Amino acid sequence: MTTDPAVTVLLAAPRSFCAGVERAIDTVERLLAAPDRQEPVYVRKQIVHNTHVVADLAARGAVFVEELDEVPAGATVVFSAHGVSPAVHQQAEERGLTVIDATCPLVTKVHAEARRFAARGDTIVLVGHAEHEEVEGTAGEAPEVTLVIDSPAEAATLQVPDENRVAYLTQTTLSVDEAEETIQALRQRFPLLHGPSSADICYASTNRQQAVEAVARQSDVMLVIGSENSSNSRRLVEVARRQGIPAYLIEDASAISPGWLASATTIGLSAGASAPAALVDAVVEALRARGPVTVREHVMTVEDIAFALPPDVRHLHDHQ
Repeated sequence: MTTDPAVTVLLAAPRSFCAGVERAIDTVERLLAAPDRQEPVYVRKQIVHNTHVVADLAARGAVFVEELDEVPAGATVVFSAHGVSPAVHQQAEERGLTVIDATCPLVTKVHAEARRFAARGDTIVLVGHAEHEEVEGTAGEAPEVTLVIDSPAEAATLQVPDENRVAYLTQTTLSVDEAEETIQALRQRFPLLHGPSSADICYASTNRQQAVEAVARQSDVMLVIGSENSSNSRRLVEVARRQGIPAYLIEDASAISPGWLASATTIGLSAGASAPAALVDAVVEALRARGPVTVREHVMTVEDIAFALPPDVRHLHDHQ
């Protein structure tokens, strides 16, 4: 018998899926479940950055491709929650594809801001990770006037054609604190800097970061469920580590190393906005298997946001 004292698992809330992710997954599920479907449902890139979600949809018939030239002419293709550039829309049109655009509405807002700033004649400084699909899509709205940076150091040395005509935008899944540091560095470098009318970092990223910060302060170690390529999940790990505790990004319960938890009496647990809630339950069960566990939830805020589905799928009902 174990003589270990009971461990407390402190759940950060909100956690797991956000409205944009739910909308994107629901879009693909409804297309797959359509009673008159005869053709495959193609999805460009991962619909959301989570390997479990993608594997589940693939098992149900979704065909994931990297680029549109892998999609047969005239077929239906879904664009992922991260958004795409105008060049990708153009390519889809040229190939006669039926496009279902599952871009998160909050990303669509950033795209609109990019077009607005470009039309004003500004250089756009996009704060984000250059290799991320969302950043590629946003930068593609005005590629000739957009510069991508991801640190205050880059902001301080940035060269632009006209220092009086500079605007900034940010990737929606950044760390709130780190993005603010970079924006402040931009303001110092360009006193006349323009910004979006409201923050680009989405409500879900902000809420999950604040919840993780609060939970990490009360925990000995933090586990964050999410895939390696999930920007918002990786930011949660960084937020926890800034509270001075070890924190680990795990794909699911199988990735937990017992050594991480050896001396922990309080284990913080969260999940990125693209990670299914079922994975959280499975981690709790895995922790219960080690010995007595008390589960408590730390609620920072309650999310009640929902986004309307793309028009082309609203009439389709998901017959799961």
